[in-house]
Amino acid sequence: MDFSFQLYSARNFPPLDDVLGRIARLGYRQVEGFGGLYSEAESLAASLRKHSLTMPTGHFGLAQLKDTDAALKIAETLGMRYLYCPAIAKEERENQPDSKWVELGETLAALGESIRRRGFGFGWHNHAFEFVPTASGRLPMDIILDTASNNEWEMDVAWVVKGGHDPIAWMKKFGSRINAVHVKDIAPAGQNVDEDGWADVGHGTLDWNALQAAIRQYTNARYFVMEHDNPSDVDRFASRSIASVRTWNLIENSK
Repeated sequence: MDFSFQLYSARNFPPLDDVLGRIARLGYRQVEGFGGLYSEAESLAASLRKHSLTMPTGHFGLAQLKDTDAALKIAETLGMRYLYCPAIAKEERENQPDSKWVELGETLAALGESIRRRGFGFGWHNHAFEFVPTASGRLPMDIILDTASNNEWEMDVAWVVKGGHDPIAWMKKFGSRINAVHVKDIAPAGQNVDEDGWADVGHGTLDWNALQAAIRQYTNARYFVMEHDNPSDVDRFASRSIASVRTWNLIENSK
């Protein structure tokens, strides 16, 4: 297993083929796709082969996933093994009752069954909104995972923290279903404003010594995806982040 790079981090730095070449030279062997890249899946697959990169995981919006045949054709073309739904629209997640989250969970459960029957894995990728309690006091994250109980979870550790929660506590609770982790970091308060408060991995406020130990101990994570939601310099982010994680034991000791 190798460290991966979420291509959303490079969306503002075209052309993509050049970025793929540079991150491959830095030592990345995998990338993670997102919905905006899939319109030219064949050419993207060719670029991945050119740079000896693989794409075992990818993000697909809910509308894309509902056209399951098309989504799985993309996944097959790009060599993916796992598909993750990364979010829902803002208007669909604010001030929603429990029933709406149950409905989403049921939709995700049905999609998961269909996708698994075709030989792929499927799960949810969190942001912070899932950790805002509903009027009943329940957390959408609990509702989603409880309702879609056979689906997996790609934990975005930094978004859990942004949501005001302890990711290690969630690893202890749902670790058997966490098969991928977004490895990212948060800048100190007031810093990196031009980068929406994110930081290069290992250069922020998250205690990655404790987090990496918890990932190894409590989860089944197989994919470790570097991400920065808005870097001002994608090469700086890619190089400093992989330099940080190379000092860790995530890959060697992962399950």
